[in-house]
Amino acid sequence: MSGRLTIIGLGPGDNRFVIPEATEALASAEALYGYGPYLDRVPQRDGQPRHASGNRVEGARAEAALNHAARGAHVAMVSGGDPGVFAMAAAVCGEIEAGPAEWRALDIVVVPGITAMLAVAAAAGAPLGHDFCAISLSDNLKPWDLIERRLDAAASGGFVIALYNPVSKARPWQLGQAFKRLACHLAPSTPVIFGRAVGREDEAVTITTLDAASDAKADMATLVIIGSPETRLIERDGHRPLVYTPRASAEVSA
Repeated sequence: MSGRLTIIGLGPGDNRFVIPEATEALASAEALYGYGPYLDRVPQRDGQPRHASGNRVEGARAEAALNHAARGAHVAMVSGGDPGVFAMAAAVCGEIEAGPAEWRALDIVVVPGITAMLAVAAAAGAPLGHDFCAISLSDNLKPWDLIERRLDAAASGGFVIALYNPVSKARPWQLGQAFKRLACHLAPSTPVIFGRAVGREDEAVTITTLDAASDAKADMATLVIIGSPETRLIERDGHRPLVYTPRASAEVSA
């Protein structure tokens, strides 16, 4: 009997963001693996063991789940947001590439989820209406100078930029440095969106500008979106402003 590993995206927070395919896969799995706080979001089921682990042991977590599936079981791995965006799907694939042949024979299924970038964009309007990119500010798996080069390239290329992992206790300075770097390419009035815990009860969305943006407004539960030169802000009486990036480039509109 061939085993199966299903890697499931739980979306940004509330269960209303979990797609039906993910709900079905969670219900049918014989065992669950994942980062502890993500597993806590999944309803308990009798006879379905849960294997929680810490935040920085993705490789070991993937290896344990793959070994379990290789014994013929249907195992589910949960991931916040979308499992393919800075998350567990890539970790699992990396282990399979370097691991034994029996892991390549497994049925691997990736169930998508709503990543934080999309949830924050929806809360603010349509900032991703034109070309955009996503960059993680964490330098745990890549050097900071590479992050700086990518920030320069994205800003000078006219991309809207979504920043994942903007601040942590070990990295309190990097978001501020990123803003300084982006200010070399973008106008002070460029819209900036801070979306914290979007999709949860303590959701908070702040819309500001690049010259007023502060790294004090962010933590690891925050996704930051920096607009491009074409991103616009629509003020509305009694409502939060709408941030959007027109689908047509200004070079075409002209």
